[in-house]
Amino acid sequence: MHTFDVQEEFYYDGQPYKIISGAIHYFRVVPEYWQDRLEKLKALGCNTVETYVPWNLHEPQEGEFCFEKQLDLRKFIQLAADLELKVILRPAPYICAEWEFGGLPYWLIKDRTTKLRFDHPVFMKKVEEYYSRLLPEIRDIQITKGGPIILVQVENEYGGYGNDQSYLKKLVQLLRQYGVETPLVTSDGPWGDMLENGSIPELALPTINCGSDVKKHFQRLCDFHGEKRPLMVMEFWIGWFDAWGDSIHHTTDGKTAAEELDDILAQGSVNIYMFHGGTNFGFTSGANYYEKLAPDVTSYDYDALLTEWGDITDKYRKFQKVIAKYTDIPEVSFSTEIKKINYGAIPVSERTSLFGNLDQLSIKTISNYPLTMEELNQAFGYIYYQSSIGKPRQIEDFRLIGCADRAQIFLNNRHLKTQYDLEIGEKLSFDLTNKENDLGILVENMGRVNYSVRMNHQLKGIEDGVIINGAFQSGWTIYSLPMEDLTTLDFTKEWQAEQPAFYRFCFSVTELGDTFIDLTGWGKGFVMVNGHNIGRYWEKGPQQHLYLPAPFLKEGENEIILFESEGKSNSQITLTAVPNLGKTEQ
Repeated sequence: MHTFDVQEEFYYDGQPYKIISGAIHYFRVVPEYWQDRLEKLKALGCNTVETYVPWNLHEPQEGEFCFEKQLDLRKFIQLAADLELKVILRPAPYICAEWEFGGLPYWLIKDRTTKLRFDHPVFMKKVEEYYSRLLPEIRDIQITKGGPIILVQVENEYGGYGNDQSYLKKLVQLLRQYGVETPLVTSDGPWGDMLENGSIPELALPTINCGSDVKKHFQRLCDFHGEKRPLMVMEFWIGWFDAWGDSIHHTTDGKTAAEELDDILAQGSVNIYMFHGGTNFGFTSGANYYEKLAPDVTSYDYDALLTEWGDITDKYRKFQKVIAKYTDIPEVSFSTEIKKINYGAIPVSERTSLFGNLDQLSIKTISNYPLTMEELNQAFGYIYYQSSIGKPRQIEDFRLIGCADRAQIFLNNRHLKTQYDLEIGEKLSFDLTNKENDLGILVENMGRVNYSVRMNHQLKGIEDGVIINGAFQSGWTIYSLPMEDLTTLDFTKEWQAEQPAFYRFCFSVTELGDTFIDLTGWGKGFVMVNGHNIGRYWEKGPQQHLYLPAPFLKEGENEIILFESEGKSNSQITLTAVPNLGKTEQ
């Protein structure tokens, strides 16, 4: 057994210990590459790996838990232990992480009375039920049991959200009740009231998150401690994330970041955020909302020390030189062979309309009024609303009320208008000319907000209703479209130009390697490879290519299905060995 203590500094088995950690989110990396990423972390000179734990993936539906494959948290931790790396675990109910809903499961907001991230009885009951299943996964691999876990975090950046000390203390009680024995930490920005709001110094060590001016922020942390305690940057931001519509792929200067790292290590400990960012596979990317909605792209490259696809960067080498001043750099052999392969252009083999496949993809719900995704037990994806709006006449007042995030409006299966975020609710007018007229509204969840005061208002789809000539329209057929399983698609169904549609590509490979999907000529949608949703694309960028890791491919025949919501299409896609996350300068 070993000990890990927090006194005036960190102590491992009674000896002073400087934590040099890097962040890797196991859920953003295919399991076949965990070993590679951890080996490269150790080769940097790090002695610790940090990871969040996403509640919304581990309990996707209430009471249904998953800890397998890419969610095998225990296996990831054990791989770290095999490499003699310590582990910082951040299993807070909320993780932010530019992740869908900050890691909170969507079903929490089905009960409109629930107050997220407060000492609210309903919310706390759900947290306890989650912890009662999660924490036994890691209880026996803590440092006190001979395992690698040395620190566990309570909540995350709570001081930027609230100041409910009762909530934080009850989280500590739950962690202890379900077997967490390691020292606890909190992490907050060093600005304003954040440390005061989010810290419980008598129960957990306060740490800070920042990306620059470390000397100044460490002084703020020293003043807050009021006594000699370890200084630690729990998130040393060395890059940044991209949102759809950003003009560039964000990068930071490696030399400046390395100098800040030196300042941190001269006084304390660090967790580099991110060491390796990885990918927001599927519909897992979150969003920020200040003046407008800013949903994150599929890539979580973050301009980290390893690229999204695992390459060592120049910034990595600069950081390694700094770390070498404080510890010996070990010799590490990388055990995973990773290739990049240009598979070339692949033509479309089949195509079919979304509208013709609604009954294949979804069991329809009939309702007098629109229902949200949450009311239909749907976490991610799209939802389609259909209603008959009657005889020929002029529609002078058409409005969507309480709709999120992006709505494509169709009249008799022809695109009428797309409204997104701030545009939703704008009045439309149009003429009905057919004897009978059908209204269709395809709504996309672009990612629930992962940070800020809007987190309690993240219902997706149409919450209130649709106004037609001053009154709410009734009589709806609703299709829930999480797009988890596309095996029921019928490609013999008719394809129509300028409609949302699915495109199928088939190709054979004899050698497996990482590749990147070039979607030039396509508009917006997502890509499924052999049943794996590898994420969203959008022509507005900045991201231009989607990363396709080799483990999602197989020797022999492979299938790619692309959903294109904008009615744009090309005759092919290209699998290239060259990534493109967008330009890095204006």
